[in-house]
Amino acid sequence: MQNQNQTDKQMDRLASLDVLRGFDMLWIIGGGSLIVALSKALDWGWLNVVAEQMEHVRWDGFHFEDLIFPLFMFISGVAIPYAITSKIEKGVSKSSLFKKAAKRGILLILLGIFYNGALERGFSTMRIPSVLGQIGFAYFFAATIVIFTKNMKSRIFWLVGLLASIAVIQLGVPVPGHGAGLLDPVNGINAYLDRLLIPGRLHGTTFDPEGLLCSISAISVTLLGALAGGILRDGTPASAKKAKTLAIIGACLVVVALLLSTFYPIIKAAWTVPFDILTSGISFILLSLFYLSIDVNNWAYKWGWGFGAKKLLFFKVIGMNSITIYLGTRIFDFRDAAMNFLGFLVPALGEWIIILGALILEWLVLYFLYKKKVFLKV
Repeated sequence: MQNQNQTDKQMDRLASLDVLRGFDMLWIIGGGSLIVALSKALDWGWLNVVAEQMEHVRWDGFHFEDLIFPLFMFISGVAIPYAITSKIEKGVSKSSLFKKAAKRGILLILLGIFYNGALERGFSTMRIPSVLGQIGFAYFFAATIVIFTKNMKSRIFWLVGLLASIAVIQLGVPVPGHGAGLLDPVNGINAYLDRLLIPGRLHGTTFDPEGLLCSISAISVTLLGALAGGILRDGTPASAKKAKTLAIIGACLVVVALLLSTFYPIIKAAWTVPFDILTSGISFILLSLFYLSIDVNNWAYKWGWGFGAKKLLFFKVIGMNSITIYLGTRIFDFRDAAMNFLGFLVPALGEWIIILGALILEWLVLYFLYKKKVFLKV
């Protein structure tokens, strides 16, 4: 009986997921800005190349920075089988799980509107689309598909149908006065629908990168994450075979995306199908690496990453309170606080020392919450 309990606990926990989420959030809360600032201060050739990857492409194309948001959405999808499928197996009704997913989606949308400054600027000029809103929207629909489908084949059917629908809309539906197949920020179908259907401010003036069609398209990334989570939570112990399966799927998705990109561009701001497939493919590969090193081989602990007995604590602390720090950086000015302690070093070292100080302060706040077992669960 003890062995069975251990197996059940393993099935409902994925240690690598918190670490991967923390790795992803690091770049959002200042890791990328730190590299860019160091590049400007040091002007090293290789660092300049890395720093370029820490900035979004202007429109079409792909940089590492363009992966950060979809990777987070993919990770939220991976958690779905652990949070939902496990409860279905324990007899929890599907209707109650559906209501819970709907509440989570609505709460994230509301938090996103708050993050956009609705209370600061007033509701008449507020921006409705948001990063958190898109996460909540996609999570709700991906979770709903998982709740009401019986197996992976049915979910793949939904995935293919969704991607095909987005492709047909983006490539085949004409924009009045401009025709079909345009994917630019002014005359493209994404921009047209945003201006037509979304009230309030648009982040890109003529379009919104978290607009209507973008959010619908992003469901595919979260659903692919749920498929990855289903592979990992199949009832068998953690194994290199699962990691290999994830890596192969990821590599195949990357190849498909690159082939599609020869006629259907990779555009983050429009969440084109090749962008969805490419970022999901890379996310599969990253999940495979983290899963293999942490859940299967425990390499990270054997090699001593982290401090003392709390290996990988740096990333885990961030990953377990990701929404907290995302909202926290919007409410509190950690850089201003860091300036109070380190401002005298800026003339000699450069702006990077303030960004580093802010990162340290952010982590210390999260570590305090971690030690107190305070976690914001949405």
